[in-house]
Amino acid sequence: VVESIQFTVPLLVGALIAMRFKLSPLATAVVASSAFVGSGAAQFKDGVWLLVGVGDLINTMLTAAIAVFLILLVGEKFGSLTLIILPTIVGVIASVIGVFTLPYIQMITTGIGNLVNSFTELQPVLMSMLIALVFSFIIISPISTVATALAIGINGLAAGSASLGIVACEGALVAGTLKINRAGVPLTIFLGGVKMMIPNMVRHPIILLPIFTNALITGLVGGLIGIGGTKESAGFGIIGLVGPISAFRFMEHSIILNLVFVFISFFVVPFVMGYLINTLYMKILKIYDRE
Repeated sequence: VVESIQFTVPLLVGALIAMRFKLSPLATAVVASSAFVGSGAAQFKDGVWLLVGVGDLINTMLTAAIAVFLILLVGEKFGSLTLIILPTIVGVIASVIGVFTLPYIQMITTGIGNLVNSFTELQPVLMSMLIALVFSFIIISPISTVATALAIGINGLAAGSASLGIVACEGALVAGTLKINRAGVPLTIFLGGVKMMIPNMVRHPIILLPIFTNALITGLVGGLIGIGGTKESAGFGIIGLVGPISAFRFMEHSIILNLVFVFISFFVVPFVMGYLINTLYMKILKIYDRE
């Protein structure tokens, strides 16, 4: 079901971008369809159309932006003919431009992803720690971890480390909010609502200290164990158990040992270390307090 929903990502991205500009329903449909074409998610091979994942997210957004620009440029200049012009001319032009730019954008995003993946092969443990740290910050910023992972196409150890970075952020924030908030706050964070803490992070950047520390430790453990993943799972962490399930598929030990390693990496280390790190910084080093 999750994979089926992922096929609609280009359409959803286009629709959301159009809604941001408060376009009409017809214009929104045109932007969404153009974004889908520009994503490259649908490809014509051997005489049939095939869906090949979510496509290139960067080119999806670029195509949607072009479609929005053309729609705003046209406006209401053609009156009732707008019903014909938007889908047949604006939609086609934006889609053609998206198809033209797709291979070049893919070359860039694939290159970035391959570069990151090659680094994890050369220095697996170190890069696991760094990737976990980066994604622990992205998850508490306005940037989407899912979009970032899909855009650069990380996989294998890099994707697993990204998931662990997200969980490490959750672990540090759950530990920090346990005693000063109602149960709903840490529970919401545990279930993936980390971005609700963005205002707190802006007002008190010091909360990044336990998050980064926890991410480095969790990434270290993940790198040593060999936690893997895919670009589709990298941005989710433990939400819907997408990260743990994907990591389990990459492991080559016995089923029991795989379950133990996944449980330790995603649930024991991030949350236990999150609590210990917060205790260290608050009660021993007294760098900050719960307020």
